[in-house]
Amino acid sequence: MSKRIVVAKFGGTSVADAVQFRKIREIVESNPERRFIVVSAPGKRYPDDIKVTDLLLTCYEKAAAGQSFAAEFEQIRQRFRAIIDGLKIDFPLDSELETLRNSLLTEPMRDYTASRGEYLTARIMSKYLSFTFVDPAWCVCFDQDGQLNAPMTSRTMRASLLPLNRAVIAGFYGADMIGTIRTFERGGSDITGSLAACAVSADLYENWTDVSGLYAADPRIVENPETVSYMSYRELRTLSYMGASVLHSDAVLSASELEIPINIRNTNKPEDPGTMIVRHLPKGVTKNPVTGVSGRKGMSLIQIEKVMVSDGSGFSALMLDILKERALPFEYCLTGIDSITLVIRTELLAPCKEDLFDEIRETLNPDFISLRDNLSLIAVTGEKATESSDANVRVLEKLTEEGIEISTINQGAGKLNLLIGVPEDRYEDAIKAIYAFRQSHQAS
Repeated sequence: MSKRIVVAKFGGTSVADAVQFRKIREIVESNPERRFIVVSAPGKRYPDDIKVTDLLLTCYEKAAAGQSFAAEFEQIRQRFRAIIDGLKIDFPLDSELETLRNSLLTEPMRDYTASRGEYLTARIMSKYLSFTFVDPAWCVCFDQDGQLNAPMTSRTMRASLLPLNRAVIAGFYGADMIGTIRTFERGGSDITGSLAACAVSADLYENWTDVSGLYAADPRIVENPETVSYMSYRELRTLSYMGASVLHSDAVLSASELEIPINIRNTNKPEDPGTMIVRHLPKGVTKNPVTGVSGRKGMSLIQIEKVMVSDGSGFSALMLDILKERALPFEYCLTGIDSITLVIRTELLAPCKEDLFDEIRETLNPDFISLRDNLSLIAVTGEKATESSDANVRVLEKLTEEGIEISTINQGAGKLNLLIGVPEDRYEDAIKAIYAFRQSHQAS
C-alpha cells in the first residue's frame, strides 16, 4: 500500500520568527505524512510590524527610482539573521543578500526582488528540517505574458517532487521559459501549495495560518463568530473572493478538480481541527442553512435601460464587449426585459467613468443610464441547505426587518448562494443581521 502524502503550506505569520519555525518543526515531525512543505515569506510578528515582502518591494521601488534602500535592506538582513541565529543553524545569509543587493543596484526587477522572501525562507526551512530545497523557478512555469502555464507546471512539479522523500518548496513565484522570475499576486503561496498537492496527488492539503479555520463571519464585525467545521470548495471560493482572507480563492481550483481535501489549521493551536474543505459534506455532519457570510465595500452600480433589451438584438453582448475592450471586470451582471445592471468595483470604474458612459451612449443609444456609488456586496453561502430550504427568502426578510435597503440581488441556482447589494453605511449592520439569522436557525 502506498504511503499517504500531506502537503502543508505555512503562511507569513507561521514563519515570522524563530519561535514560529520551531512550531512548524513540531507540527511536521508529529506526522510523517507531511512530506512536502510550502512556505511564505516572514509576515508580521506584531500588529505594527512590517512584512518582509513589503520591505523588499520598498527596496525595489527605491532602487528603481535611484534612491538609497539601505535602511530597508538592513531590516531584511536583521529579520533573517534573527531567525537563523534563533534556530542555531549555519546558513550563508550574507552571500545570498549580496546577490540580491547587486541585482537592485544593477538591474532592479520587481518580481525577482519580491520573491526573495519566500526563497530565503524556504532555504532556511529546508536546512532546519533537513528536507530537500525545491526552487519553484525550476517547476512553476509562467508564459511570457506572466500567466501561469498550468499543464506544464503540473508536469514539471510532478517530475521535481515525486522522486523526493521530503522537500520544502518556496511559495509565491516561478519562472517563465527564459528563466525570468514571475510572481503570483499577493497570497500566491496558497496557489503554490495547491499546485504541489495536485502534482503529487496528495491525500490532504493543509493550509496553516494564524486562525483555527474559516469563520462564519468577519471577526472584526461579529464578536467571536463560529468556526465552520466543513465547507464546500465552491463556498470557500465565493467567500474568499468576497473578502474572507484565510485562503486565496484561486488556490481552491486545482485542489477541487482532483477532490483533494483542504484543511485550514492554526500553527499556534495545532490541536484545533480547523475547517475542512471538501466536495461533499460527510454523512452525519450537522447541516446549516447558512454556512458563512462575507463581503466587500467600494462597489458601484450601473443601470442601463432600453426597451426590449432582451429581444435578441445583441444589446447585452455589445455592453459586455465594451467592458472587455477596456479590460474592466465586473462583479456580476443582471439582465431584465428592458435593463442591464452591472456591479463594478468603484476603484476600477472611477478613472474611466466619463469615457465609459460616453461610449455606452454612442454605441448602445440607451433610453436611460444611471450610476450609484457607495455600495457594498455581500455573499451568503449555504450549499449544505436542502433544495427545499427557504433560507434565501428568510435572509432577505431579516435585512428588511432591520431596515436595510437591498439594492441588488443575484441568486445562484438551487441551494442558497446569494450576492446582495446594500449601502456601504449599512454594511456591518447587514453582516451582523445575516450572522444572527444563521445562529438562530442552526439546523439539526
